[in-house]
Amino acid sequence: MSFPDVRPRRLRTTPAMRRMVAEHRLHPADLILPAFVREGVSEPVPVSSMPGVVQHSRDSLRKAAVAAAGAGISGIMLFGVPEDAKKDAIGSPGTDPDGVLQVALRDVRAEVGDALVVMSDLCLDEVTDHGHCGVLDDRGRVDNDATLARYAEMALVQAEAGAHVLGPSGMMDGQIGHVRRALDAAGHQDVALLAYTAKYASAFYGPFREAVNSSLRGDRKAYQQDAPNAREALRELELDLAEGADMVMVKPGLPYLDILRRVADASPVPVAAYQISGEYAMVEAAAERGWLDRDRAIEETLTAFKRAGANLILTYWATEFAHRLTR
Repeated sequence: MSFPDVRPRRLRTTPAMRRMVAEHRLHPADLILPAFVREGVSEPVPVSSMPGVVQHSRDSLRKAAVAAAGAGISGIMLFGVPEDAKKDAIGSPGTDPDGVLQVALRDVRAEVGDALVVMSDLCLDEVTDHGHCGVLDDRGRVDNDATLARYAEMALVQAEAGAHVLGPSGMMDGQIGHVRRALDAAGHQDVALLAYTAKYASAFYGPFREAVNSSLRGDRKAYQQDAPNAREALRELELDLAEGADMVMVKPGLPYLDILRRVADASPVPVAAYQISGEYAMVEAAAERGWLDRDRAIEETLTAFKRAGANLILTYWATEFAHRLTR
């Protein structure tokens, strides 16, 4: 009987051995916390489809930002949830200097300064009464170029409110270049852009709709990417880089690890992955039912992003997991 001479299992024998030869390592600095802030509430409001996630009040958001900075994560990405009565067809709360997101940006910068990279979602979906990511034309379609004008206005108020990084997420053609030119013309050359380069129309956004009190009817398939397409993501990457993107992102995460790998291989700038609401909710729901080990599943999913080439990971577990890494 012949026995193997080469035994890869030798490098798996103990925790110390596995740790020593690990090819990829997670660090708190890899992580960014997405956070929701809701107008007009004095206490955090739980998001029922995302156990452990809340719509923050101004006060609880400041505390969450301090906790995130203390855990050593790199950034916080803010999403504003205005009162429904303030939403309109053009998303007026998005360009109101006193809109909920702009107030939150000022709050967080006042609380943590530069200890966190303060990031801001730049999109109209949370602030329009129709829930789409742009301005609608007279046929009910998203008007790409009219939307770019609104994005430029939003970018200026978000930059003036203190955002270090803006995340244009609507998948409008030309959005990075249009926003970059507006920022530079207004003297905000230091504000960086995180391009949502490959953002797919996905069923996994479901819980997010609750988190932002979305008014959406229908879908976003006419402007977000189609799941069967991979080469298209590289075309979007090429355009975003040419328009001045400082960082790029793939969203969702786990269902699109192949896209993340291709983007990471081609990108000369940092690459982010967004572990979105549905991915989070699946793990939490299965763990609640005892179907999987929650802590191991979280670590495994985050490691998958790192292995696929992500430099940065947006995850609702960011602060929690950062504490685990430093224990």
